[in-house]
Amino acid sequence: MRALLATALLAASWAGCSSEPPPDMLLLGGRVFSADPETPWAEAVAIRGERIIAIGTDDELARLAADGTRVVELAGRVVIPGVNDAHVHLEIWPESALLPLPAPDPTFDVVLGALAEVVADTPPRRWIRGTTGTAVLEDLAATRFALDDVAPDNPVWLGAWTGHGALLNTRALQELEVAADAPDPPGGFFVRATGTQELLGKAHEYAVWGLEARLEARQPDSAAIARYREFAARAARFGITSVQLFASDAARTERLLARADTSIRWRVISLPIPGEDAWPVGGRSAPATAPAHPRVHRSGVKWILDGTPIERLAWLSAPYADRPGWSGRSNFAEEELLPLLGSAVAAGEQPLVHAVGDRTLRHLIEALQSPRLAPLRPRIEHGDMIPLDRLDALVRSGAVVVQNPSHFTFPEVAEARLGPERRAALQPLARLVEHGVPVALGSDGPLNPYLNVMFAVTHPNNPREALSVEQAVLAYTAGSAFAEFAEQEKGRLAPGMLADLCVLSQDIFAVPPGDLPETESVLTLVGGTAAYDAGLLPPR
Repeated sequence: MRALLATALLAASWAGCSSEPPPDMLLLGGRVFSADPETPWAEAVAIRGERIIAIGTDDELARLAADGTRVVELAGRVVIPGVNDAHVHLEIWPESALLPLPAPDPTFDVVLGALAEVVADTPPRRWIRGTTGTAVLEDLAATRFALDDVAPDNPVWLGAWTGHGALLNTRALQELEVAADAPDPPGGFFVRATGTQELLGKAHEYAVWGLEARLEARQPDSAAIARYREFAARAARFGITSVQLFASDAARTERLLARADTSIRWRVISLPIPGEDAWPVGGRSAPATAPAHPRVHRSGVKWILDGTPIERLAWLSAPYADRPGWSGRSNFAEEELLPLLGSAVAAGEQPLVHAVGDRTLRHLIEALQSPRLAPLRPRIEHGDMIPLDRLDALVRSGAVVVQNPSHFTFPEVAEARLGPERRAALQPLARLVEHGVPVALGSDGPLNPYLNVMFAVTHPNNPREALSVEQAVLAYTAGSAFAEFAEQEKGRLAPGMLADLCVLSQDIFAVPPGDLPETESVLTLVGGTAAYDAGLLPPR
């Protein structure tokens, strides 16, 4: 009510020839979901410069128009705040040949057959890469030597779709200067031949991420800049106006994003590698002294405490249902967690912690009770097995949970790994919202936010935890802004907020869930400027 009254008074002041300049742009005749509890729904939005100056009805705002105002006729289209993808990884690869592999879990024999065909058309020394599942990582015959027999002259990288493991051939290890008996890095491990230190080519957790960081560091700046521009263009077509990107070399990433000068906003979050100068906070990831670009900033530091249930590396309190006696593992000793979090406190950086297994999460939630952490608004990335009896403690900690709905799509594997009882509590989402835990959404997989909204409102792994479309959009906009301390600037459509918004091709609040992935943006504004326009914006 206060917002509508303010809008009416503002309109009256313009009608009375106020000295206030008119809006630069008016969006009229729409269904505006503002994500603002004061005025959750409206018809029109007024923008001046990079900010919203009013939101309300068509009658209230139409009278604000002047000769220079661009009027966008929405014709009933839905408007939402710009989507803020809270969890993104972008690999910067050398020029590579891609293996055409069936998703999600090809056998090693299938991989070898595809590799033989690709090798025949690929020059020596060019990288070959493909995406696999657990079938390859668990196959004892899947070794670097088996890959060498098919591809002796090309570096080969077979990465698990979970991001938590890879199989490399000998040429790839040599290219990355990994010795055949290299020691395990902190937080990760290599698979070795029985009774020896000889690497078989499989790398897990920080072992694989260290190799990714080494490979990315060797790519030219031009390759990274081109990748960022391509990604930003795709994102804008979906109505994504902000991205929160994890990077092992956060300082370089921030610098190159500034040079890329894309039309969307970027937050760069450090994902340091143990043993490097950025670990646990510092070196390449030290806080920037000044923003490198008005739409790029760097803050926060992320650590990964365990794996996922897919490869049985999430750390559980009880053994996996399909592997008796095995409960997963932690990447770091329990006594290392408090020093990690303390390093964030000392640096004044928001701590972000990947934690999936219930044993990992119990220990983490206990550590987050420290009052020194609350002002930093710690984030739990994923939190798939948050113990439901610890929700009160989670609320007290002030932590934000960032979930990734594309991870809700393996019910058969979840049942096999965890059994029916644990699956029924897997990936809490609705119960987090009901309990008052701040929730944000990010992709960490397919970029399409409306595909991810579909997964959030159906939740194949655990339908009890499905959200409504409104709740999912709130988490993808206002929730993600809160997760990066930007709730006073973006995530809602209200006077004074940045004019980051998108006009959608269909009404996501009315279509059947199965139709949600077909949604695109027909107009994406970032700070009142078109980042993408499908022809809706009239000429000046």
